Amino acid sequence: MQQMQRDFGRPGRSALIAGEAAIATSHPLASAAGLEVLMDGGNAVDAALAAVAVQCVVEAHMTGIGGDCFVLYAPAGQDALALNGSGRAPRAASAEALAAQGLAAIPQRSPHAVTVPGAISAWCRLHAEHGSLPLDRLFARAILYAEEGYPVAPRVAWDWAEEAGFLAGDAGCRAVFLPGGRIPAVGDRHVQLLLGARLRDIAARGAAAFYEGAVAESLVRFLRAQGGLHTLEDFAAGREVANWVDPIRLDYRGTEVVECPPNGQGLAALMILGLLSGQDMAAEMPEADRIHLHAEATKIAYHHRDALICDPDHLPHDPRTLLSEEVLGALRRRVDPKRAGRPALWTEPEHRDTVYLCVVDRDGNAVSFINSIFDSFGAGLLDPETGVLLHSRGSSFRVEPGHPNAIGPGKRPMHTIIPGLLRRDGRTAGVFGVMGGHYQAAGQAQFVSSIIDRGLDPQAALDLPRSFAFDGELQLEPRVGEAVAAELAGRGHTVAIRDEPLGGGQAILIDHERGVLVAGSDPRKDGCALGI
Repeated sequence: MQQMQRDFGRPGRSALIAGEAAIATSHPLASAAGLEVLMDGGNAVDAALAAVAVQCVVEAHMTGIGGDCFVLYAPAGQDALALNGSGRAPRAASAEALAAQGLAAIPQRSPHAVTVPGAISAWCRLHAEHGSLPLDRLFARAILYAEEGYPVAPRVAWDWAEEAGFLAGDAGCRAVFLPGGRIPAVGDRHVQLLLGARLRDIAARGAAAFYEGAVAESLVRFLRAQGGLHTLEDFAAGREVANWVDPIRLDYRGTEVVECPPNGQGLAALMILGLLSGQDMAAEMPEADRIHLHAEATKIAYHHRDALICDPDHLPHDPRTLLSEEVLGALRRRVDPKRAGRPALWTEPEHRDTVYLCVVDRDGNAVSFINSIFDSFGAGLLDPETGVLLHSRGSSFRVEPGHPNAIGPGKRPMHTIIPGLLRRDGRTAGVFGVMGGHYQAAGQAQFVSSIIDRGLDPQAALDLPRSFAFDGELQLEPRVGEAVAAELAGRGHTVAIRDEPLGGGQAILIDHERGVLVAGSDPRKDGCALGI
């Protein structure tokens, strides 16, 4: 990373430089809660749990205890560990049964979009094995904001207003998220009393408070009343769903990029980088060339993602196969540096909403943490007895018998959420993540290339205008500029200028030589990086 000097005469923010510890989240109250824990002697895991609990209250449209979670954790001086906290479909679920109901896909507002949430299983396992302060201390700020209220932040209010009609379609959502029959405005105080009670229960009794007893019984009743197939046995099994798995990795120009393996889409991020590694992506590359190559790599990687990524017990290929030089080399030959192409699988003949946070503590422990309910406000199903808003991750399943990602008994769906981590010279060099549903893998690859190929600091890399080749379009943020957009259209891309920002992100890089942390927080969100 080069020493970057921004133009102080233009709007923007500097990268955070901290000497001991740092945290970056998408909401200032979450960053402050995590920093408070670090200052009280808590470690990186403690700070991450304190921050994400606050986000479940103050960014409820993006995340919640009724969602899923993935974590990369690198203890000081050790290699990274990957924790899969994604939930499983009910044992009675099957593609055949849903197809017989006439479903060609699982809609957002559907009980079939709700797998048994895995977040609390992941939180409690991570805390039991690597935390240091008790959960009631870590959840204190979140409980305070839930029970006494918090002021609604600007980006949260903007996102919330977009979902007014959707929220009105569920009685539980109307009661909690349309208080007085309207969306809260910026600065209005919002309360979630039942969510505060749930956090108190979990702090006192751990994961059992969510997956067993009265809360589980209420959630099962609620889901079955909507036509769901969930049982108490499914929820009881969810208590132990979080499991440690071996990360997957790719060397990108001397830096090892570490991701969680499938069922997350981290494989797609590594494939994009592997395809770009055959190109000269130097800082002086023209912007149209850079966006074009990134788009072509993205299309190829996402084509493989959609066809192959699924529950790890059902993978048709070892993920490492797709990261081999043999496969990446063959795929690179399909990229025309001047024309948009059609993606193809390497086996073929030649011819959505989330919060991400990261923490590095004074001892060098590093956490890359992502928690999600997928769509904005998840499935739009809130159990009025427990106050739990349920996620919509199951909508990623296919309703095609025989597809690797077809819904089935106890299966995990393909996930878009992916924490990232960097290693260099045998040490953790940084933690990073990009929010934004399907954009995340493409966004991670752009971020890593910006750091390594262009020498940007984390804040400058997050500030850059973004592009995303997805679903037949090349989406561009307006700051890309008309001339670049016209050139890309001339290369055969179907260009679409977005009217809203692409994703968000947070990052902390570790400068071992100088003994400092360099952090950034995406300006597309309300959050910030803080440190000591």
